Amino acid sequence: MKIAVIAAAVAVLAGISLSPGVIGATSLKKEAKAEKSPTSLSSVLLKQRQARGAYLARAGNCIGCHTTQGGLAYAGGRKLATPFGTFVTSNITPDKATGIGDWNEDDFWKALHEGKSRDGRLLYPAFPYTEYTKITREDSDAIFAHLRALEPVVQQNPPSQVASRYDFQPLLTLWRAAYFKPGVYQADPTKSTEWNRGAYLVQGLGHCSACHAERNPLGGMIGRKGDDKLGGGQIMGSNWYAPSLTSSLEASTAGWPIEEIVQLLTTGISPRATTSGPMAEVVSQSLQHLTKEDARAMAVYLKSLPETQSHQQVNPPAQTEQVQAWLRYGARIYKEHCQDCHGDSGQGAPGIYPPLAGNRSVTLTPPTNLIRSVLNGGYPPSTAGNPRPYGMPPFAQVLRDGEVALVLSYIRNAWGNRASLVTTAQVDKSREGITER
Repeated sequence: MKIAVIAAAVAVLAGISLSPGVIGATSLKKEAKAEKSPTSLSSVLLKQRQARGAYLARAGNCIGCHTTQGGLAYAGGRKLATPFGTFVTSNITPDKATGIGDWNEDDFWKALHEGKSRDGRLLYPAFPYTEYTKITREDSDAIFAHLRALEPVVQQNPPSQVASRYDFQPLLTLWRAAYFKPGVYQADPTKSTEWNRGAYLVQGLGHCSACHAERNPLGGMIGRKGDDKLGGGQIMGSNWYAPSLTSSLEASTAGWPIEEIVQLLTTGISPRATTSGPMAEVVSQSLQHLTKEDARAMAVYLKSLPETQSHQQVNPPAQTEQVQAWLRYGARIYKEHCQDCHGDSGQGAPGIYPPLAGNRSVTLTPPTNLIRSVLNGGYPPSTAGNPRPYGMPPFAQVLRDGEVALVLSYIRNAWGNRASLVTTAQVDKSREGITER
């Protein structure tokens, strides 16, 4: 997997009151005769803003990109490989020399809303300002207040390595003219407050389309009418596929109860699905920390998305003698390595091991995520709602590429499943970067 309306609503949903009277309600009697000084009052309001900003930064999963593996929070340094070069995330702690210590609220707003750095330089959309532009000014200021309150980290990160043919600001200007339209989220008056809150989180702060949108060769999102650009696509520079959130063949939740969608978002597991890979990171670092109200709002919005046709073609193999021989071989591998947990009929174990029969993540085309899960292991996130998740060990060192292809081809065509065969070449390609974060 791995998220996104009104500022007052954010404060309420985060459990924070903007009213000094409410804040001081528990000690009204003691303070009835005393008035807060302007300095004291502004300090209280600043702390409220910082607390709200901390919540919003969690909801936007800022730490996910701006922290490298084993590094200090928000100090940047994580490398994001794309077809256009390798981008290195920036240090957004308040260090003046290597972070954003010299920035002000206007500079930060300009980056989120307009995709421009403090010096006016156009930012590359590896930073998802195409989604963050929908964030309100009040929320932007709150996030900035939180970042300013962090401990400064002195960390000079290496520069991004943009391919020479793309390292040209006028070219980026043309890209923005075609694929970027700045603008704060505008509530739909025909929808409920809850729905609009969910849309704001999904489309803006959660920047779900940054992964779940199909992209053209220039990196521009391909949107289809009615699907809010969540039609699924290969995550840029990654051997993971972010499934469509609007296709029932992929990851649409239109037919799910709201409670199960909330459960998946906040714990990483549900009776119908389990998150893994990049989406497990998003759940662990971000979504599990949502308030109940925000998690439900996202679920309401996601459930409402209209059905669209998956752009992936289902091509089950013809049952030739050769194919049947391959599937029998795959069945033997399954019996040896998989059956003890997933069952002889692919039924799994409820709440422990996911079923493989009738599991749309198993039959998803391309089979990228399935291959990665076998090679890397399948691990749901550890969350407050599921602190000790069951997982699957990695088989990258146990099975050869051909064996992985055969067992997955069998699983994708057993117990009523019907999908294309997995090839050795697909497995070999998916081994790339299996040790990278």
